[in-house]
Amino acid sequence: MIKPGTFDFLTDLAKNNNREWFQENKFRHDEARSNVLEFVGELIKGLSKIDQTISSDLDPKSCVMRIYRDVRFSLNKTPYKSNFGAGISQQGKNFNGPGYYLHIHPEECFVAGGCWMPEPEMLKSIRQEMDYSGNDFREIVTAADFKDYFGEPDQEFKLKTVPKGYTIDHPHIEYLKLKSLTFTHIIDPKELSKPGAARKVLEGFEKLFPFMIFLRTAIS
Repeated sequence: MIKPGTFDFLTDLAKNNNREWFQENKFRHDEARSNVLEFVGELIKGLSKIDQTISSDLDPKSCVMRIYRDVRFSLNKTPYKSNFGAGISQQGKNFNGPGYYLHIHPEECFVAGGCWMPEPEMLKSIRQEMDYSGNDFREIVTAADFKDYFGEPDQEFKLKTVPKGYTIDHPHIEYLKLKSLTFTHIIDPKELSKPGAARKVLEGFEKLFPFMIFLRTAIS
C-alpha cells in the first residue's frame, strides 16, 4: 500500500516546490519513492498473471517516473511534479503503444490505460481496426462491467472535425475522432493507503485487458 508519509511528502512538496526545500527533504523523497517502487513491484507481479506480455521480473525502476519536471518548453517552471506516476508495459514507462498507468497524488489518484497520443501511423492503424472491427471495440468499451468502472473514453484530445477518410455518419465516428485512446478511473487516495490496495488497482488493470488486446491487434 501507499504509506501516509508518501502522500504527506507530496503535499508538502506542492507547497514548497523549489530546489532548496527539496534538497533539505531529499531523504523524504527517497523514502516515498522507495514505497512507490515496492507498490509497483507488487502490481507488476499481479499484472503478469493477467497480461502475459508483462514479465513478473520487470524492474519497477523502469516503470516509475522521475519526479523532476522538464521545464524547457513549459510556462510552469516549478522543478518538481506533485505526484508519482508509473507506466507499465513490456518496456516499462518508455512505451510507444498500449500501456497501463497509475497516478499517485494526495488529492486524487487514478488508474488508466490505453494509447496516449499515439504517433500518426499507429493512430491510423487503430482507426482502421475500429473501422473494420468497430462492433468488437464497442462491445468491449460498453460492456457493463467496463463502462461502470471507466465510463466514456478520455475526451481531452479529440478532433472537432471528421478524420480524413471517414464520414460523419460512420457508426463509430465519435471513437474515430479520438486522438488518444485511453480510459481513466479515479481512486480515492485513502483507498491506496489500505491493505489490499494493490488488488484494488489490479481490478482496474484487469478490466482494461480486453481493450489492450484490441489495441495491440490494431498495431501489430
